[in-house]
Amino acid sequence: STKPARTYHAPNFEVPVRYTKFANGEVKAELLQSVRGLRVFIIYDVANEYPVSLAGQEEGQPLTINDHLLILFATVNAVLVAGAESVQLVLPTYPYSRQHKKSTREALMASWFGRICEFMGVERIITLDIHSREIENSFNTLRLENLHASYQILIQLKRLVDFNNPNLVVVSPDTGAILRNKFYAEALHKPLALLYKERDYSKVSKNASDSNIKVIKLLGDVKGKTVFMSDDMIGTGGTLLNAMKEIRSLGAERIICAISLPFFNGRSIDEFDEAYRNGVFHRIIGTNAVYHNERLLQKEWFINTDVTDLFARIISRLHHGRSLSPLLDNRKFIQKLIDEQ
Repeated sequence: STKPARTYHAPNFEVPVRYTKFANGEVKAELLQSVRGLRVFIIYDVANEYPVSLAGQEEGQPLTINDHLLILFATVNAVLVAGAESVQLVLPTYPYSRQHKKSTREALMASWFGRICEFMGVERIITLDIHSREIENSFNTLRLENLHASYQILIQLKRLVDFNNPNLVVVSPDTGAILRNKFYAEALHKPLALLYKERDYSKVSKNASDSNIKVIKLLGDVKGKTVFMSDDMIGTGGTLLNAMKEIRSLGAERIICAISLPFFNGRSIDEFDEAYRNGVFHRIIGTNAVYHNERLLQKEWFINTDVTDLFARIISRLHHGRSLSPLLDNRKFIQKLIDEQ
């Protein structure tokens, strides 16, 4: 045939947006193409503490989480005003998730954020390993899809340890992480131990070496064992470092931790670096749901697990009206992974 070959052009799913920050701190979101009648997914890392370039600024500057939230709200409003069919938020980090329960005269910011999104017209929030599932009970029409990185984390763990090793034990670093670590213990068919911590809540944790923990006690046996621990996030890292030091002092041979949202705030990277050099732990398995530069990614002790495919699959299933159950409950995939070894 003399007809020229037809060239295939992949569809462009990205909507360009111009963000402007004015001298008084106000922000503006301007869509650069039409979204009328479209189902829009807004992907935003609201926990990003690295410099971001916005129009109106001479150079990129770090933004606080509150700056990010105002930009997010401006984007949601711009999309809806432009006639989009629906708006779904893909937030790997759910903001203010640790402010989900009240013990004194304090605000419940976790539910406050979701209700604002609901009021604006957001249909759904997709997030990763939310700090507390109780947050979902605060909404009327807003749907919350909570993804788990357990399968991706176990793929990395499989490269570090033998799942058939009888000396492998799962340890919950505190009472709040029991269900998470019980899930891993049941999946791996391993015993579950617990670290119980007495805290002084009149004191606020300032960094990884200065936390509010007074006493740590272990329920279980870790002597001569390879310990696997999991938690949803690292802030300053003080809780996790103290837990690992306590476990090592009780005779644990090797410690591997899995963290879904490794923020590493403040000087925590340096604190973990020092602890690694002192043999406190072996590896930290984190995910790329939280952005980090090469300083952390080049550390020998940090393993970065890719969860982009997980989010892509949930977006695809939502758009095509398919069931989300295989992604929200991944026990079958995990069992297959374990059976392979």
